[in-house]
This record gives sequence, structure tokens and C-alpha cells, in this order.
Amino acid sequence: VDFPTLLVTASLPGASPETMASAVATPLENQFSLIAGLNSMSSTNSQGSTEITLEFDLSRKLDGAAVDVQAAITQGARLLPPNMPTPPTFTKVNPADQPILYLTLTSKTLPLWTLDEYAETRIAQRISTISGVAQVQVLGAQKYAVHVQMDPHALAAHQIGLNEIETALRNWNVNLPTGSIIGPQRAFTLMASGQLMNAAQYRPVVVAYRGGTPVRLQELGNIIDSVEDDKTASWFYHHNNGDRAIILAIQRQPGTNTIAVTDGVKSLLPVFKSELPPSVHMDILYDRSDTIRESYKDVQFTMLLTLALVVMVIFLFLRNLSATIIPSLALPFSIIGTFAVMYLLDYSLDNLSMMALILSIGFVVDDAIVM
Repeated sequence: VDFPTLLVTASLPGASPETMASAVATPLENQFSLIAGLNSMSSTNSQGSTEITLEFDLSRKLDGAAVDVQAAITQGARLLPPNMPTPPTFTKVNPADQPILYLTLTSKTLPLWTLDEYAETRIAQRISTISGVAQVQVLGAQKYAVHVQMDPHALAAHQIGLNEIETALRNWNVNLPTGSIIGPQRAFTLMASGQLMNAAQYRPVVVAYRGGTPVRLQELGNIIDSVEDDKTASWFYHHNNGDRAIILAIQRQPGTNTIAVTDGVKSLLPVFKSELPPSVHMDILYDRSDTIRESYKDVQFTMLLTLALVVMVIFLFLRNLSATIIPSLALPFSIIGTFAVMYLLDYSLDNLSMMALILSIGFVVDDAIVM
């Protein structure tokens, strides 16, 4: 049973779990508790992030609940810490659900941050637009970043504090609208690209002046090309050799059909493969719809086999054609009738109803024989 579930996430880098619980989770929970039809609410706080799971009554539509949650987030915004990088966001996903599809990206030649760029900007965004997809998680994300690793001895020798370094980084790495120059004949848009794109461009940055000479960043520590979070990684094992990979985990919205969603995602794979460079390999790591299709085929086979065996047994024992036709017609008619009602009520086939079908075939035939 899919309960309407929403997941609210908020982040405040560097804050301890206790701070997240008291300063972020509590004000939000106070707002959420006023929403009608809320069955349960639980929050998990970890270093720098908060996740609040809201589960609603079955009578509530997911979209209506989402509007209420957005309103509650807006209401609670003024009570949250002012230095949060982004306001809290929500997704229509049940965090307890397993992802229905895992895609992997590997490459022998490209650096991991380039792969991550392809995964997060091209593929994940495009998949998120498919109806029924709740969110695309990037596992082992390797977002490019420059790490500025300071040497405390060098800082002390030059008498420079971390706050000065932070100010220098902020001032030297800017992307500002610069305006335009308008002359009698032509106009120019000015573009001052003050953004530093890699470690090499950060090294000569002037932090401060000491004794009339500039102190540059490279004198105070190590500046390297790296990734935002170098403590997370994922591998893809293929024929017993593991390669570093970027993995996309696709989660569905509560109440959507797994097979329909995976089909929608898979129809995009040829498009992605044509857009990606030939050195990038894209594979399906796990597909939840495979097992569902297999059990569905299994049920179909079981039903046909049951029908054939039953009709054969009746014919062998009664040796009467008209008596055999009655129970053998009872089955298709009862199934057609049931499915017609299910179709009108917009029910889909799930594991439970398929199991019920197999059990009820026996009953239907038994009753038909008795009649």
C-alpha cells in the first residue's frame, strides 16, 4: 500500500546534528504539525543536514499535501538560521522505498568529475522530468571543486588569519554584471570574467600585503583540483574488475506503476548514449521491473496451465463434452468480469492481486464442477 509520503530536506553545512535538530528540524516540525491529514512525522538529523519524512492519510492526494507542505516551509522560513545556503526543499518520495532502477556511468579515460557533470546535469535532470519519477539520487557523487588546504605554520609566520583567506577567495572569485559602454555608433556589453575555474588559477591569488610585498595563496598551503566530497565513492564491478563509477538511483513517486516508470526511463537511454562521448559507458545495474515482469509471466503461465489441467481432468472423469464446457467457460468469464471492474475502478495488477488470482482459479473451477 502506497501512503502519500513527502520527504523534506534542509542543509546547513558544518552544523552538528544537535544544532540541526534544534535550529532547523524543530521549527519546521512545528509548522508541519498543523497540516490536515498528517499521520506521522519523523526527522533524521546528521552532520549538516536534516531529513523530515511526512506520511499522510490515504484519503489525501499527494499534490494537495505538497502544496500544504510548501506553504508550511514558507511560513517557517523566518524562524530558520539566516545562513542556510538554500531554503528547505521537498520531494514526492518515500525514503523507505528502494530505487526502481540503477544506472552506472564509467569511463576509462575521463576524470570522475567530468562523468559526474554528465550524470547530474544531462542525465539526472532529464530523467527527473519523466512522469512518476520522484527523484534521481547520485551515489558516489564527484562534483568538481578546488581544495585550499592551509598550512598553520605558514599562516602563523605571515600572521594571516583564516578569515582573511576566506575574504580573499570571495573577493577574487566573482561573477558580476559589469554593465555596458554606449557610444554614438555602437554599444558594448562589458564582460569581466572574474571566475577562477581551477586550482592553477587560485595559486597566485593575493591574500594580503605584509611589509609591502604581496602574500600569495600558494605560499600558505596546498591548492589542488579535487571533488566536493572526497569521502564518498562508488564502484561498478563488471566481469570481476571494478571501476570507479557514478551511479544514478531512480526513485518513483508513491502510487505510480513501477513498470510504466522504468519503461519511460529506458526509452531515454538510446538518446543519452548518442549524446555521451564514446569513452563513457552506461549500464543498467539493477532493474526492479524485471522481477515484476517475470512474476507476471509466471502467473499467466500458471493460469493457463491450471485451466488446461482442470479441463483435462474433468473430461477424463466425466467423458461428457457439455459437462466439460461449462467449467472451462466459467473461468475465462469470471476473469474477464473481474478485470472489467478493475479497469473501470482504475486498479492495476500487483503481486497481491496476482496471488489472489491463482488461488481463486481453483475455487471458481470447483464451484463450476459442483454446479
